Amino acid sequence: MSPPVSARADCRLCGSRDLSTVLSFGETPLANSYLSSADLGKPELFAPLVVNFCNACSLVQLRDVVDPAVLFSHYLYVSGTSPAFVAHFADYAATMIERFSLGAESLVVDIGSNDGSLLTQFKNRGTRILGLDPALNIASEATARGIPTIVGFFTREAAQVIAAGHGKARLMTANNVFAHTDDVAEFIEAVKDLLAPDGVFVFEVQYLKDLIEKNLFDIIYHEHLCYYHVTPLVPFFERRGLQIVGVDRVPTHGGSIRVAVARQSGPHARAGLDEILTGEAALNDRRTYDAFAERIASNKARLLEMIAAIKTRNERIVGYGAPAKATTLGYAFGLDRSNLEYIVDDATLKQGLFMPGTHVPITLPETLYDNPPHYCLILAWNFADAIMKSHARFRDIGGRFIIPVPEPRTV
Repeated sequence: MSPPVSARADCRLCGSRDLSTVLSFGETPLANSYLSSADLGKPELFAPLVVNFCNACSLVQLRDVVDPAVLFSHYLYVSGTSPAFVAHFADYAATMIERFSLGAESLVVDIGSNDGSLLTQFKNRGTRILGLDPALNIASEATARGIPTIVGFFTREAAQVIAAGHGKARLMTANNVFAHTDDVAEFIEAVKDLLAPDGVFVFEVQYLKDLIEKNLFDIIYHEHLCYYHVTPLVPFFERRGLQIVGVDRVPTHGGSIRVAVARQSGPHARAGLDEILTGEAALNDRRTYDAFAERIASNKARLLEMIAAIKTRNERIVGYGAPAKATTLGYAFGLDRSNLEYIVDDATLKQGLFMPGTHVPITLPETLYDNPPHYCLILAWNFADAIMKSHARFRDIGGRFIIPVPEPRTV
């Protein structure tokens, strides 16, 4: 049996072994491995969270790989609980249908389809749909709701079975899944097996430029193996007979890119990428990441100073949102039950559970109003505006919100 964690010594895109470590968070628990009360006394899997920079192609990537079966076979994140994501997916589907002239006979395959939120939007607009997701619990619920979903990982074998049974895909989508992939070359060969000659593969990933410029270090965790910018992707796809035919910046997860890829032999023209590539120049210099590490340390000192002052006044702090990023934030900044009483979260699947490693309890948002705390630290910072709007009452009764990134501040 292979170990659940292994270290990689070569670059996932170009194969170079000329890698430099630019960040290390030590060993942290798996970000989505929430615990039940029965799990609290059991051992937890911790793995090194080390970020490497490829000196050959500039890809930023994790060194250590956790077995994907451990990470994804049972999953608690569902995108459909967020109104912001539902709206994002509605716009996403409408844009793709118009841009690539998809119709009733067009097959749309979503890799890592989760609860089917994106495919629901395509279904509502009349295309054929099929999902693929390794999480049995979520895939089964999606299928029951009318979103046909195959349970499994995306492999060449899976792609060939789908193509034989459903035909080739005019559109293949993958939201953040591409960043979760260790064997990127094999993944793309599977895409080519399933993609129609005039088809397009579109993936969204968090954008490295936003991560660096906005200090969004907490999106670094074991599921996210790669932190992409466009520069290293261009030659990677070209070596495989593909080309980038579109790049759009989108606001999800603090800043993402939506990249459209098609066959070089197909009808879609290569996108003009000069402007975005020029804007990425600093991302190809490892000194950028040294400065980034210094900013993280500075932000940690500022937030802990803020929390210490609050605790000195005998005032209470809780958290809002238990996304995966909260695990990295908690370990990087030293947030645990000594300074956070509990965390509230809108997702019913997480309520009643405990955060990985720190064991901070997760409860209902209504708990904010039972013996209200003085401060609420918004760990789901990408939804800060929506959270503060939904809970204006918290401020009306004297509570205050703290937003930890890009710089700690009280609102």
